[in-house]
Amino acid sequence: MDEGSSRIRRRVSVRKRNRPSLEILFAAPTADELQPGDDKKEQEEEEEMAAGSPRRKTVGVQPVENNDSEEDMFGDYDSFAENSLIAQVDDLEQKYMQLPENRKHDTDLATEDLCSENIRHNQLSITTIGSFTELKTDAHTKNQSGHEDVSIEPGADLLYELPSSQVLYFENLQNSSDELGNQSTKERDWNSSSHKTMNEELPQNSIEQPQQNDEFSSKVRTSSDVNRRKSLKDHLKSAMTVNAKAQIPIFSRTKQLKETHLSEEINVAKKTIESSSDDVGPFYSLPSKVRDLYVQFKGIEKLYEWQHTCLTLNSVQERKNLIYSLPTSGGKTLVAEILMLQELLCRRKDVLMILPYVAIVQEKISGLSSFGIELGFFVEEYAGSKGKFPPIKRREKKSLYIATIEKGHGLVNSLIETGRISSLGLVVVDELHMIAEGSRGAVLEMTLAKILYTSKTTQIIGMSATLNNVGDLQEFLQAEYYTSQFRPVELKEYLKINDAIYEVDSKAENGMTFSRLLNYKYSDALKKMDPDHLVALVTEVIPNNSCLVFCPTKKNCENGLSETQGKRKQEVIKNLKSICGGNLCPVLKRTVPLGVAYHHSGLTSDERKLLEEAYSTGVLCLLTCTSTLAAGVNLPARRVILRAPYVAKEFLKRSQYKQMIGRAGRAGIDSAGESILILQEKDKPQALELISRPLENCYSHLVQEFTKGIQTLFLSLIGLKIATHLGDIYHFMSGTLFGVQQKILLKEKSLWEITVESLKYLTEKGLLQNDTILTEKGLTQKDSSCKSEEWFQYSFHITKLGRASFKGTIDLAYCDILYRDLQKGLEGLVLESLLHLIYLTTPYDMASQCDPDWMIYFKQFNQLSPAEQNVAALVGVSENYIGKKASGQAIKKTVDKDIVNRLYLSFVLYALLKETSIWSVSEKFNMPRGYVQSLLTAAATFSCCVLHFCEELEEFWVYKALLVELTKKLTYCVKAELIPLMEVTGVLEMLLHEKAEALQEEVEELLRLPADFPPVEKA
Repeated sequence: MDEGSSRIRRRVSVRKRNRPSLEILFAAPTADELQPGDDKKEQEEEEEMAAGSPRRKTVGVQPVENNDSEEDMFGDYDSFAENSLIAQVDDLEQKYMQLPENRKHDTDLATEDLCSENIRHNQLSITTIGSFTELKTDAHTKNQSGHEDVSIEPGADLLYELPSSQVLYFENLQNSSDELGNQSTKERDWNSSSHKTMNEELPQNSIEQPQQNDEFSSKVRTSSDVNRRKSLKDHLKSAMTVNAKAQIPIFSRTKQLKETHLSEEINVAKKTIESSSDDVGPFYSLPSKVRDLYVQFKGIEKLYEWQHTCLTLNSVQERKNLIYSLPTSGGKTLVAEILMLQELLCRRKDVLMILPYVAIVQEKISGLSSFGIELGFFVEEYAGSKGKFPPIKRREKKSLYIATIEKGHGLVNSLIETGRISSLGLVVVDELHMIAEGSRGAVLEMTLAKILYTSKTTQIIGMSATLNNVGDLQEFLQAEYYTSQFRPVELKEYLKINDAIYEVDSKAENGMTFSRLLNYKYSDALKKMDPDHLVALVTEVIPNNSCLVFCPTKKNCENGLSETQGKRKQEVIKNLKSICGGNLCPVLKRTVPLGVAYHHSGLTSDERKLLEEAYSTGVLCLLTCTSTLAAGVNLPARRVILRAPYVAKEFLKRSQYKQMIGRAGRAGIDSAGESILILQEKDKPQALELISRPLENCYSHLVQEFTKGIQTLFLSLIGLKIATHLGDIYHFMSGTLFGVQQKILLKEKSLWEITVESLKYLTEKGLLQNDTILTEKGLTQKDSSCKSEEWFQYSFHITKLGRASFKGTIDLAYCDILYRDLQKGLEGLVLESLLHLIYLTTPYDMASQCDPDWMIYFKQFNQLSPAEQNVAALVGVSENYIGKKASGQAIKKTVDKDIVNRLYLSFVLYALLKETSIWSVSEKFNMPRGYVQSLLTAAATFSCCVLHFCEELEEFWVYKALLVELTKKLTYCVKAELIPLMEVTGVLEMLLHEKAEALQEEVEELLRLPADFPPVEKA
């Protein structure tokens, strides 16, 4: 029956539509409809299906539609109603159980096998493939209305519109069906011959005996009721009930495509990261666009040979830690920048660059911001009061953090605390020799030690021009070392003694050879003004070339200008006056038109920046400066003159000398650079030793700076839970630079004794707690035997006060004083003005360095309001005391000098916030404007620290809101109306120049009442 065996496929949907019932579609065939040939074909198909024949047909996967979560989970049907899908399946199953069985099975088969075969050979099979279900039947049926035979194969369309939560059920059902298939396949292989024999012996007329079939089917149903699996209805009911309680995932075609695309990108990225090469471009593994940007922004078309060698070192390729050292102006920074770009663009990790001074941070921010815009990464400043802790976590674009030493330490602490230290792929330290300079060096050492201890994937790159004991630093940083003596411009060193100039020559017997005599005609008056012949040395270079004159003091800088002002020949750039503005100091007002200026910390940061730019562009040809410029921004010159071998009153160090003379020679401009050290006869022996001796060694200051060093380190280790046991803390200390150099630095005590003593001090101060008191007896025992496990297990935890000090980065020498001041302030906080809050946020360390002008102090005190004078009385400073100091009278009563000095600085800050002009406040208190600005910056930073300190202590909750606003005022130092505007990105930079005053004038004009406005009577 060829026509009868042909199948008509139709789509079946769960939605209501005109379709015949499942009972009609699956009705049992009559005897007339079944022909012998058809029975034989069906038997062959059954054998193929039992053997897992590949000819078994499946339905193609249909696209998944988007399902609404608010849609009824079972479509438009009631899941358990009479017309539901489950009800129809139940009716079908009841009909199915009455079908004739003897045409396919032998009565000797096991009951479970019969049930399985009955379901299988009556062609009611559910096959789950991926996320769709195939319902397939090979039985030929005919409906009651006389329709032709229909073979139903709905495939994916049956559950195409069912809720997506049903997918899991059908996957599980497929798994169980596969297991049943595997078991039944083994039994069929064993009984295949008997199956075939019995089926062949069955007469054709056996199908026409319904009574016998009914009896046979009844027996089968009776035996299968004991052990057979749950019915299809029970499976569907239980699965749908469970899924009704589960969250329904919403399948969106668009979302799937996006997720697939993202997954592919992630896989590509993973393969790139896991591969041995991170090459994404031709320019040292960087895109060629980076090379073009260096040509565009910096004019660098080709790297020096040493730079290429350094970038292709095996240690660099393998991401090992690296220290490299070259003379000043050798191009060290460019290598570091390329390595940072590799980390940001190729390895997709954040980078931290640590620089010694705020000015250098701002210069680097300006230089790299354009690269960030073009290449798609963020450049974030961490200096002064700027910087967010912890930093913003970004998913796509990475960040380059450029920070000062102190801010870099705080950034690393915040990353460790939040478990994000591994996101930091590279740390670059410029001027690595700073690790040997006092408290700042101790902070830098702590930062690097924590990175080494907590992150094994973070690479550290250190660079410097003045390193000697590199071996200790290598051991500390676990780093490779690269060095070269390359200089782009030859440097010639000279010494000037009286009228003679000598060239430094290491081969000569006394280290120098005669070069020439100065040939310059001096008048008698000029000789008295310029005994060092500075004018003669300068005029040999300017105005055609640039010159830097390093002076031992700030006063020398300003005095040196008047000696050369008449010799200036270069024309003045017309726009120089507009850049300097109206608040130019008298000295600069005379010298800047001549192309000459001075540069030291007495100038404001804006003035220094303007002068640096003018010098770099050739507007100024001569700068007289202090030694701080040598370690600051890069301002090369044709000739560098050292006016004396001193910094203040101390003789020059070899490293300081090398830093200064390293500024001589401009790459691409000069063929050679010259340095001249002016000497007196008395300084000649020391100077000869200076030019010949090696560089000073870098030694750790972790223990010398007790409160800012080892104690702060231990408090942060325990606060961050890096190391909480005594043994772990001792192990950490062994890995620091101090641990490496302990044999040199420790003479009387061992590292263990210092560790225990520091922890005892912190415990006694109430910053730490431990369960067992460390005794001197135990200390002695441990000193004699370092194998005591009991000692290593002593654990510590941080107290609330300790956490507040750690979070606020408060110097531990002042943390208890700050706590007392804040607690005393709660008893009578004066809020009628800002003076009391300003006093609480005035830095303690600057107060100790202050030397008040007592007449100004007394005058400013008398101008205070009664409420403000009450603040002075609360902190312990009386008008009588100030008056006696101003008049020079003897004072019997003892008053804390630091409190008096701190209140004086509070007056300066208070006047600054009221007037917002550094110039006017500088004149009022007779202070250098640079010092006033430094005080303001330090107060803003310390105010932020006090705020974090108060946030950790519940008793100081009242200070939180007050200090937030005060910190903003100190940071921006503008009128209150402008603070919201200052917080907008880019506005601050605009207001730093002359537009600030104009904008403030406009604000005052807008706030000024009209002349015809009626006066308001006060109540």
